[in-house]
Amino acid sequence: MARTYMADDMEASVESASSAVSWGPIIAGAFAASALTFILMLLGSGLGLTMVSPWSNESASVTTFAASTAIWLVVVQWLSSGVGGYLTGRLRTKWVGIHTDETFFRDTAHGFITWALATLLVVFVLGSALSSAIGTGVQAASNVASGAVMGASAGTTANSGSNGSNATSYFVDTLFRPADPARLAAPGAEGDAAAAAQATRILAASAASGQVSDSDKTYLGQLVAARTGLSEADAKARVDAVLAQAQEAKAKVQQAADTARKASATFALVGTLSLVIGAFIAAAAAALGGRQRDDQEALFLTTRN
Repeated sequence: MARTYMADDMEASVESASSAVSWGPIIAGAFAASALTFILMLLGSGLGLTMVSPWSNESASVTTFAASTAIWLVVVQWLSSGVGGYLTGRLRTKWVGIHTDETFFRDTAHGFITWALATLLVVFVLGSALSSAIGTGVQAASNVASGAVMGASAGTTANSGSNGSNATSYFVDTLFRPADPARLAAPGAEGDAAAAAQATRILAASAASGQVSDSDKTYLGQLVAARTGLSEADAKARVDAVLAQAQEAKAKVQQAADTARKASATFALVGTLSLVIGAFIAAAAAALGGRQRDDQEALFLTTRN
């Protein structure tokens, strides 16, 4: 009995000379998954470009575009992770002397490691492209915000004043559009420039505060009447119309920015979900591939004997 216990202790203390991790199949599966991901992303980019048209009312809506992108991300993770995990399971060597449950665990672990390595490879290869896209998006968001506030910081510095003038130039031109176009050729350019500068500063200040005071609105009406030859009533009506146009433009830009923010948040959540699905699919596919590999070898040995 003592010898039996000693033999069992000696067997329990013996460690395998080989590692439980088969890096060769893992690396091969990761490269296969990365290559397939790259191919599918190119295909998705091509299909996505067909949904965007330079002509009005011919492009897909933001919701449709975001939904199709989310679905495609899940499909890409499903296919690439499945292929990578399955190859990892089929290419590994057979483990001898371990329990079936341990074999299943090792296969799923190999599939997960394959998915993780493939994800890191894709991020490394596409890192510069993603950084460029993010930088472009940030610049676009900055431009949108600048347009939304209509140069609210104009007048604080020389540069900001110039930017504010550019942002409000259309509305200023609309304010001082003369009733008789021949007045544009009349002398007094310095007076017109001074009036335009004052109107620009008023519009910029109103954009910063969110409203135009009654005194500023009255003064704008007087400026428009003096520079365009309109009556005070018509000048006041023009001021109200231009301010309404500016407010409408600002509301549209804010709505577009909010839509883009929601789309970005949804994209991040769906991207995370697709990665989780990819990890699960890779582990399951590796277990399936490993079991088929063992079954095929067992069948071969049976028929051979």
